[in-house]
Amino acid sequence: MKERSVKIIIVEYIVVVAMATLMAFNYILFIVPNSFAPSGLNGIATMIQYKLGFSIGWMSLLVNVPLCVLAFFLVDKAFSVKTLVFCVVYSGVYLLLQQLDLKRFQYDAGNVDTVLPCVIAGLINGFLIGVCFRCNASSGGTDIVAKFVNRKNPRVNFFWVTFGINAAVAAASFFVYAERVDGAFVYNYRPVVLCMLYCFTTSFVGNFMLKGSKTAYKFVVITKHAPEIEEEIVHKLHRSATLLSGVGAYSNEEKDVLLVVVAKHQIIDFQNIIRQYPDTFSYVETVNETIGNFKRKA
Repeated sequence: MKERSVKIIIVEYIVVVAMATLMAFNYILFIVPNSFAPSGLNGIATMIQYKLGFSIGWMSLLVNVPLCVLAFFLVDKAFSVKTLVFCVVYSGVYLLLQQLDLKRFQYDAGNVDTVLPCVIAGLINGFLIGVCFRCNASSGGTDIVAKFVNRKNPRVNFFWVTFGINAAVAAASFFVYAERVDGAFVYNYRPVVLCMLYCFTTSFVGNFMLKGSKTAYKFVVITKHAPEIEEEIVHKLHRSATLLSGVGAYSNEEKDVLLVVVAKHQIIDFQNIIRQYPDTFSYVETVNETIGNFKRKA
Protein backbone atom coordinates (compact mmCIF):
# COMPACT_ATOMS: atom_id res chain seq x y z
CA MET A 1 0.00 0.00 0.00
CA LYS A 2 2.84 2.38 0.85
CA GLU A 3 4.64 1.53 -2.41
CA ARG A 4 1.48 2.26 -4.38
CA SER A 5 1.12 5.63 -2.65
CA VAL A 6 4.67 6.59 -3.60
CA LYS A 7 3.98 5.63 -7.22
CA ILE A 8 0.84 7.77 -7.25
CA ILE A 9 2.76 10.76 -5.86
CA ILE A 10 5.49 10.33 -8.49
CA VAL A 11 2.88 10.16 -11.27
CA GLU A 12 1.18 13.30 -9.92
CA TYR A 13 4.44 15.24 -10.00
CA ILE A 14 5.12 14.05 -13.55
CA VAL A 15 1.64 15.23 -14.55
CA VAL A 16 2.20 18.61 -12.86
CA VAL A 17 5.50 19.06 -14.73
CA ALA A 18 3.81 18.15 -18.02
CA MET A 19 0.96 20.61 -17.41
CA ALA A 20 3.41 23.40 -16.53
CA THR A 21 5.30 22.76 -19.77
CA LEU A 22 2.02 22.81 -21.70
CA MET A 23 1.10 26.15 -20.12
CA ALA A 24 4.43 27.69 -21.16
CA PHE A 25 3.87 26.60 -24.78
CA ASN A 26 0.29 27.89 -24.58
CA TYR A 27 1.50 31.37 -23.65
CA ILE A 28 4.29 31.46 -26.21
CA LEU A 29 2.26 30.12 -29.12
CA PHE A 30 -1.24 31.55 -28.61
CA ILE A 31 -1.44 34.30 -25.96
CA VAL A 32 1.60 36.57 -26.27
CA PRO A 33 1.55 36.89 -30.11
CA ASN A 34 -2.07 38.09 -30.08
CA SER A 35 -1.75 40.97 -27.62
CA PHE A 36 -4.33 40.14 -25.00
CA ALA A 37 -4.09 39.49 -21.29
CA PRO A 38 -5.35 36.20 -19.83
CA SER A 39 -7.03 35.98 -16.44
CA GLY A 40 -5.60 36.43 -12.96
CA LEU A 41 -2.09 37.39 -11.94
CA ASN A 42 -0.64 35.91 -15.11
CA GLY A 43 -2.72 38.44 -17.01
CA ILE A 44 -1.01 41.21 -15.09
CA ALA A 45 2.38 39.62 -15.83
CA THR A 46 1.48 39.44 -19.54
CA MET A 47 0.64 43.15 -19.66
CA ILE A 48 3.85 44.04 -17.82
CA GLN A 49 5.87 42.08 -20.39
CA TYR A 50 4.00 43.77 -23.25
CA LYS A 51 4.56 47.25 -21.84
CA LEU A 52 7.94 47.02 -20.10
CA GLY A 53 9.56 43.93 -21.60
CA PHE A 54 9.94 42.23 -18.21
CA SER A 55 9.46 38.52 -18.88
CA ILE A 56 6.33 36.69 -17.73
CA GLY A 57 8.62 33.90 -16.54
CA TRP A 58 10.47 36.09 -14.05
CA MET A 59 7.28 37.86 -12.96
CA SER A 60 5.60 34.51 -12.28
CA LEU A 61 8.49 33.47 -10.03
CA LEU A 62 8.50 36.78 -8.14
CA VAL A 63 4.78 36.49 -7.39
CA ASN A 64 4.23 32.76 -6.95
CA VAL A 65 7.28 31.66 -4.95
CA PRO A 66 6.36 33.82 -1.91
CA LEU A 67 2.71 32.73 -2.24
CA CYS A 68 3.73 29.06 -2.28
CA VAL A 69 5.94 29.54 0.79
CA LEU A 70 3.05 31.14 2.68
CA ALA A 71 0.71 28.38 1.52
CA PHE A 72 3.16 25.77 2.84
CA PHE A 73 2.73 27.07 6.38
CA LEU A 74 -0.83 28.39 6.23
CA VAL A 75 -2.75 26.15 3.83
CA ASP A 76 -1.54 22.73 2.70
CA LYS A 77 2.02 21.43 2.39
CA ALA A 78 1.45 18.95 -0.46
CA PHE A 79 -0.60 21.49 -2.42
CA SER A 80 1.99 24.25 -1.99
CA VAL A 81 4.95 22.04 -2.99
CA LYS A 82 3.23 20.78 -6.14
CA THR A 83 2.15 24.31 -7.04
CA LEU A 84 5.72 25.54 -6.50
CA VAL A 85 7.00 22.81 -8.83
CA PHE A 86 4.43 23.87 -11.42
CA CYS A 87 5.40 27.55 -11.20
CA VAL A 88 9.16 26.89 -11.34
CA VAL A 89 8.83 24.53 -14.33
CA TYR A 90 6.44 26.88 -16.12
CA SER A 91 8.73 29.88 -15.63
CA GLY A 92 11.84 27.92 -16.62
CA VAL A 93 10.29 26.50 -19.78
CA TYR A 94 8.82 29.88 -20.72
CA LEU A 95 12.18 31.63 -20.30
CA LEU A 96 13.80 28.91 -22.41
CA LEU A 97 11.19 29.21 -25.16
CA GLN A 98 11.72 32.98 -25.24
CA GLN A 99 15.29 32.35 -26.37
CA LEU A 100 14.18 30.20 -29.30
CA ASP A 101 12.87 31.38 -32.65
CA LEU A 102 9.32 30.01 -32.63
CA LYS A 103 7.64 32.59 -34.87
CA ARG A 104 6.82 30.02 -37.54
CA PHE A 105 4.93 27.98 -34.91
CA GLN A 106 3.12 30.90 -33.26
CA TYR A 107 -0.52 31.59 -34.07
CA ASP A 108 -0.47 35.31 -34.81
CA ALA A 109 -4.03 36.06 -35.85
CA GLY A 110 -3.44 39.74 -36.58
CA ASN A 111 -6.80 41.39 -37.28
CA VAL A 112 -8.30 38.42 -39.10
CA ASP A 113 -9.49 35.70 -36.69
CA THR A 114 -8.44 37.00 -33.30
CA VAL A 115 -11.07 34.95 -31.45
CA LEU A 116 -9.63 31.57 -32.45
CA PRO A 117 -6.26 31.77 -30.64
CA CYS A 118 -8.07 33.09 -27.57
CA VAL A 119 -10.47 30.13 -27.58
CA ILE A 120 -7.64 27.66 -28.18
CA ALA A 121 -5.61 29.15 -25.33
CA GLY A 122 -8.65 29.05 -23.02
CA LEU A 123 -9.36 25.41 -23.86
CA ILE A 124 -5.77 24.41 -23.17
CA ASN A 125 -5.56 26.40 -19.96
CA GLY A 126 -8.88 25.05 -18.67
CA PHE A 127 -7.72 21.50 -19.37
CA LEU A 128 -4.39 21.85 -17.58
CA ILE A 129 -5.94 23.65 -14.59
CA GLY A 130 -8.53 20.89 -14.21
CA VAL A 131 -5.82 18.22 -14.36
CA CYS A 132 -3.70 20.09 -11.79
CA PHE A 133 -6.61 20.44 -9.37
CA ARG A 134 -7.17 16.68 -9.56
CA CYS A 135 -3.53 16.25 -8.52
CA ASN A 136 -4.00 18.69 -5.60
CA ALA A 137 -1.96 21.38 -7.34
CA SER A 138 -2.59 24.65 -9.16
CA SER A 139 -1.04 27.07 -11.60
CA GLY A 140 -0.41 29.58 -8.82
CA GLY A 141 -1.65 33.15 -8.48
CA THR A 142 -5.30 33.53 -7.54
CA ASP A 143 -5.68 29.76 -7.09
CA ILE A 144 -3.37 29.90 -4.06
CA VAL A 145 -5.27 32.85 -2.64
CA ALA A 146 -8.56 31.00 -3.21
CA LYS A 147 -7.24 27.96 -1.34
CA PHE A 148 -6.15 30.17 1.58
CA VAL A 149 -9.47 32.03 1.77
CA ASN A 150 -11.45 28.78 1.61
CA ARG A 151 -9.34 27.25 4.38
CA LYS A 152 -9.71 30.25 6.69
CA ASN A 153 -13.36 31.01 5.96
CA PRO A 154 -15.23 28.38 3.88
CA ARG A 155 -18.35 30.55 3.80
CA VAL A 156 -16.64 33.27 1.75
CA ASN A 157 -17.54 33.04 -1.93
CA PHE A 158 -14.18 33.50 -3.63
CA PHE A 159 -15.95 33.79 -6.99
CA TRP A 160 -16.40 37.52 -6.43
CA VAL A 161 -12.73 38.02 -5.58
CA THR A 162 -11.67 36.16 -8.71
CA PHE A 163 -14.24 38.07 -10.74
CA GLY A 164 -12.89 41.36 -9.39
CA ILE A 165 -9.28 40.50 -10.31
CA ASN A 166 -10.25 39.34 -13.80
CA ALA A 167 -12.43 42.42 -14.33
CA ALA A 168 -9.51 44.64 -13.33
CA VAL A 169 -7.23 42.82 -15.78
CA ALA A 170 -9.78 43.19 -18.58
CA ALA A 171 -10.26 46.91 -17.84
CA ALA A 172 -6.50 47.54 -17.66
CA SER A 173 -5.95 45.76 -20.99
CA PHE A 174 -8.14 48.41 -22.64
CA PHE A 175 -5.41 50.97 -21.91
CA VAL A 176 -2.30 48.76 -22.00
CA TYR A 177 -2.90 47.48 -25.53
CA ALA A 178 -3.86 50.87 -26.98
CA GLU A 179 -2.00 51.69 -30.21
CA ARG A 180 -0.29 54.99 -30.90
CA VAL A 181 -1.31 56.43 -34.26
CA ASP A 182 -0.10 59.86 -35.44
CA GLY A 183 0.93 60.81 -31.92
CA ALA A 184 -2.40 59.88 -30.34
CA PHE A 185 -3.52 56.69 -28.60
CA VAL A 186 -6.24 54.67 -30.29
CA TYR A 187 -8.24 52.50 -27.91
CA ASN A 188 -10.33 49.47 -28.80
CA TYR A 189 -12.27 46.81 -26.94
CA ARG A 190 -10.62 43.83 -28.63
CA PRO A 191 -8.22 42.99 -25.74
CA VAL A 192 -11.07 43.37 -23.23
CA VAL A 193 -13.35 41.01 -25.15
CA LEU A 194 -10.55 38.48 -25.65
CA CYS A 195 -9.72 38.54 -21.93
CA MET A 196 -13.37 37.92 -21.00
CA LEU A 197 -13.70 35.13 -23.58
CA TYR A 198 -10.50 33.52 -22.32
CA CYS A 199 -11.77 33.64 -18.72
CA PHE A 200 -15.09 32.06 -19.68
CA THR A 201 -13.51 29.30 -21.76
CA THR A 202 -10.95 28.47 -19.08
CA SER A 203 -13.60 28.32 -16.33
CA PHE A 204 -15.99 26.22 -18.42
CA VAL A 205 -13.40 23.63 -19.43
CA GLY A 206 -11.80 23.58 -15.96
CA ASN A 207 -15.16 22.90 -14.29
CA PHE A 208 -15.94 20.19 -16.82
CA MET A 209 -12.58 18.55 -16.15
CA LEU A 210 -13.30 18.55 -12.43
CA LYS A 211 -16.82 17.14 -12.46
CA GLY A 212 -18.27 16.79 -15.95
CA SER A 213 -16.78 13.40 -16.80
CA LYS A 214 -18.04 11.69 -13.63
CA THR A 215 -21.57 13.02 -13.37
CA ALA A 216 -24.38 10.57 -12.70
CA TYR A 217 -27.97 10.50 -11.41
CA LYS A 218 -29.23 9.38 -8.01
CA PHE A 219 -32.74 7.99 -7.73
CA VAL A 220 -34.54 7.78 -4.41
CA VAL A 221 -37.33 5.22 -4.69
CA ILE A 222 -40.06 4.74 -2.05
CA THR A 223 -41.92 1.49 -2.69
CA LYS A 224 -43.42 -1.74 -1.41
CA HIS A 225 -41.76 -3.69 -4.20
CA ALA A 226 -38.10 -3.32 -3.27
CA PRO A 227 -37.04 -6.98 -3.94
CA GLU A 228 -38.51 -6.97 -7.47
CA ILE A 229 -37.03 -3.56 -8.35
CA GLU A 230 -33.63 -4.54 -6.93
CA GLU A 231 -33.58 -7.67 -9.06
CA GLU A 232 -34.31 -5.73 -12.24
CA ILE A 233 -31.67 -3.11 -11.39
CA VAL A 234 -29.03 -5.81 -10.98
CA HIS A 235 -29.93 -7.85 -14.06
CA LYS A 236 -31.00 -5.14 -16.51
CA LEU A 237 -28.81 -2.18 -15.51
CA HIS A 238 -25.93 -4.13 -13.93
CA ARG A 239 -26.04 -1.76 -10.98
CA SER A 240 -26.73 -2.23 -7.31
CA ALA A 241 -28.79 -0.34 -4.74
CA THR A 242 -28.89 0.53 -1.05
CA LEU A 243 -31.99 -0.57 0.84
CA LEU A 244 -33.29 1.51 3.75
CA SER A 245 -36.43 1.34 5.87
CA GLY A 246 -38.84 4.26 6.11
CA VAL A 247 -42.17 5.23 7.65
CA GLY A 248 -44.67 7.54 5.95
CA ALA A 249 -45.33 10.69 7.97
CA TYR A 250 -49.00 10.84 6.94
CA SER A 251 -49.99 7.16 6.57
CA ASN A 252 -47.59 5.88 9.24
CA GLU A 253 -46.98 2.87 6.97
CA GLU A 254 -43.63 1.15 6.70
CA LYS A 255 -42.05 1.28 3.24
CA ASP A 256 -38.71 0.46 1.68
CA VAL A 257 -36.42 3.20 0.39
CA LEU A 258 -33.96 2.40 -2.42
CA LEU A 259 -30.97 4.58 -3.22
CA VAL A 260 -29.70 3.96 -6.75
CA VAL A 261 -26.99 5.74 -8.75
CA VAL A 262 -27.07 5.23 -12.51
CA ALA A 263 -25.19 6.60 -15.51
CA LYS A 264 -26.71 9.21 -17.82
CA HIS A 265 -27.58 6.74 -20.57
CA GLN A 266 -29.47 4.52 -18.08
CA ILE A 267 -32.04 7.10 -16.95
CA ILE A 268 -34.80 6.02 -19.34
CA ASP A 269 -34.20 2.33 -18.63
CA PHE A 270 -34.49 2.96 -14.89
CA GLN A 271 -37.68 4.99 -15.33
CA ASN A 272 -39.18 2.16 -17.37
CA ILE A 273 -38.41 -0.25 -14.53
CA ILE A 274 -40.13 1.71 -11.76
CA ARG A 275 -43.18 2.51 -13.95
CA GLN A 276 -44.11 -1.16 -13.79
CA TYR A 277 -44.79 -1.06 -10.05
CA PRO A 278 -47.82 0.64 -8.44
CA ASP A 279 -47.55 2.51 -5.15
CA THR A 280 -44.02 3.57 -6.06
CA PHE A 281 -42.72 7.12 -5.76
CA SER A 282 -39.33 8.30 -6.97
CA TYR A 283 -37.32 11.45 -7.48
CA VAL A 284 -33.96 12.07 -9.12
CA GLU A 285 -30.95 14.27 -8.28
CA THR A 286 -27.83 15.13 -10.24
CA VAL A 287 -24.61 13.72 -8.81
CA ASN A 288 -21.62 15.93 -9.64
CA GLU A 289 -19.05 13.22 -9.13
CA THR A 290 -18.86 9.51 -8.32
CA ILE A 291 -15.99 8.10 -6.30
CA GLY A 292 -15.09 4.42 -6.19
CA ASN A 293 -16.24 1.49 -8.28
CA PHE A 294 -19.01 3.02 -10.38
CA LYS A 295 -17.91 2.68 -14.01
CA ARG A 296 -17.33 -1.04 -13.74
CA LYS A 297 -20.63 -2.90 -13.91
CA ALA A 298 -21.60 -5.03 -10.97
